[in-house]
Amino acid sequence: MRIIETHIALNLDKPIRFQEYGVGIFNTITTKSGIKKAIKKQLILIDNELASTAKFISGGEKIMLLESNNKQEFSRLKLELEVLFEDDFLAVIYKPAGILVSGNKFVTIANALSQNLKKSNQVDAVKPQPVHRLDYATSGLLLVGKTSSAIQKLSELFQKKEIQKTYYAITMGKMKPLGIIDKSIDDKEAYTQFKVISTEISKRFNFLNLVELLPKTGRKHQLRKHLLSLKNPILGDKDYFIEGKILKGKGLYLHAARLEFKHPFTAEKITIRRELPNKFKSIFSNIE
Repeated sequence: MRIIETHIALNLDKPIRFQEYGVGIFNTITTKSGIKKAIKKQLILIDNELASTAKFISGGEKIMLLESNNKQEFSRLKLELEVLFEDDFLAVIYKPAGILVSGNKFVTIANALSQNLKKSNQVDAVKPQPVHRLDYATSGLLLVGKTSSAIQKLSELFQKKEIQKTYYAITMGKMKPLGIIDKSIDDKEAYTQFKVISTEISKRFNFLNLVELLPKTGRKHQLRKHLLSLKNPILGDKDYFIEGKILKGKGLYLHAARLEFKHPFTAEKITIRRELPNKFKSIFSNIE
């Protein structure tokens, strides 16, 4: 059979099983189950010998993937992502609006991560995983773990509220210049700090506001629900709206613009920003 991909194993501090190491080294197989399936079908050679689940990798091995008789055996999602930060432990990527972060669909950010990020050299490297969520319609920064320990530590930082997320939204109607929304969601405490950055007069919506949002809790649809509770729903929101005030065809005007946190392994202060989408700038021409 024809060789379709070749990989030379990285030098490791200590040997690990190939079925763990192999996740992410091939473009056409991005999951652990896919690696195990390829081993079972005798489609992987390690130093010219058939791979097995008992095989350990220590570094320098030549690993080859053979072409399957069934060319549809391993389907690959072709979705190019913008990577704003990456090291051996974690990454920050830009999630476009209109794509699920994860779930049962084929086209998700989670399914596209392996082909967009470099495989970690750490012993506990795993398939990259998002460590928080963004709504389907929301654009912006998404934090990703590349090792099992990184995923655990980043999740702990979120639980301790030591990761600061900053969002921007365009809302409808007249707003106070700043404030804190203290309104429970699903019987759980929820807090959002807001600040109006700019306001434009609108014939249809009376006022449109560019608003900076700092969520202090992480409830589902928190920002959208909180802004509706003020009677200032987000422009383009089809779920949380005021009757007769729905903007169709432009998507949701909610963007996760900034992430700030202390790197759990290097202790470096990480601040990542992503500029506002062009549809925001078309309404507020004075923003960057």
